[in-house]
Amino acid sequence: MEPTQAAGQVVVIGSGLIGRSWAMVFAGGGFRVKLYDVVQQQITNALEYISKEMKELEKSGMLKGTLSAEKQLSLISGCTDLKTAVEGAMFIQECTPEKLELKKKIFGQLDLIVSNEVILSSSTSTLLPTKLFTGLKHVKQCIVAHPVNPPYYVPLVELVPHPETEPSTVDKTHALMKKIGQSPVKLTKEIDGFVLNRVQYAVISEAWRLVGEGVISPADLDLVMSDGLGMRYAFIGPLETMHLNAEGMTNYCERYREGMIHVLKTFGPVPDFSGEIEQQISQAMSEKTPADPEHLKARRAWRDECLMGLAKLKKQMKSN
Repeated sequence: MEPTQAAGQVVVIGSGLIGRSWAMVFAGGGFRVKLYDVVQQQITNALEYISKEMKELEKSGMLKGTLSAEKQLSLISGCTDLKTAVEGAMFIQECTPEKLELKKKIFGQLDLIVSNEVILSSSTSTLLPTKLFTGLKHVKQCIVAHPVNPPYYVPLVELVPHPETEPSTVDKTHALMKKIGQSPVKLTKEIDGFVLNRVQYAVISEAWRLVGEGVISPADLDLVMSDGLGMRYAFIGPLETMHLNAEGMTNYCERYREGMIHVLKTFGPVPDFSGEIEQQISQAMSEKTPADPEHLKARRAWRDECLMGLAKLKKQMKSN
C-alpha cells in the first residue's frame, strides 16, 4: 500500500481561507482530504487556489511534507454531499464562519452520521467547546483545534477539550497535529479567548494604553515588539526568557519580583479601543500600509514571505 493511502482520510468542512490552509497541511502530511462545501463553485475556486499555492511553495522550497506538489494535490478532492464526504474519515476539521448557530447546525448534522471512532474538531477562535458540543451524542469525540492565521506558516494549534471530551480524543488529535508538522498545545479546560488570544490581548491592551498616554508613537510601539521582544519570542517564550535572563527562574523572581509587581500595579483599566486613540493608531498604521484591499494584500503577502523565511530558519535551528 502506498504511504499516501496509509495515512487515512480527513474531511475539511468549509473551503474558505482557513479550510484551504488545513487541506494543504493535511495533504502535506500524506492524508487524503475531502474538502466539503455546500456550493460546488466555492470548492472549484478553493482547489484552484490550493494548486497555485502548492506549486509556488514547491518552487520556493517551502512545501510541507515529503511528497511532491502534484502528489499532494492528487490527495485533495471536493465534495458537496456531507454524508459522502465523511465516509471512511478518521478526522473532521470544521472551518465554517465564526457563527455559533451555523457551527452548531453543522455539528448537529455530523452527530447523526458519524461513527464512534471519528474525531470532530472545530477551528473556532472564540467559541467555547461547551457552547458548540454540549448535548451531542458524540461529545466524547469533540475538540476545538484552533489554528493561527495563516496556519501553513504558523504551526501552533490550541487544543481545547469539552468537559466530556475523552482524554484519548485529545491525545489522538495531538499526535495527528504533530504528524502533519503543526505544533499542538493542550489546554486542560476551556477559558474565554483560549491562551493565544489572552496573551495577545494583554499585549494589545498595554500597547494601546502606552500610545494613548502619549508615551510612545504607534510606529515605535510596533518596533518594540518586532525588533525587541519578538526577536526572542520567535524562539523562546516569556517563561524561558525569565529563566535565561537570570541564574534560573527562582533567581529571576528573587531579583525582579518586586519591580514587576510595582510596574504591573501601574497598568490602567481595559481600554475601549475606540475614539481618538483608535483614530490616532489607525492613521499611523495607514501611513505605513493604506487600508485598501490592494495595499493590505501586498503587505500580507510580504508578511507571509517573512513567516516563510522565519519558518525555514527555525527548522535549521532545530536540526543543528
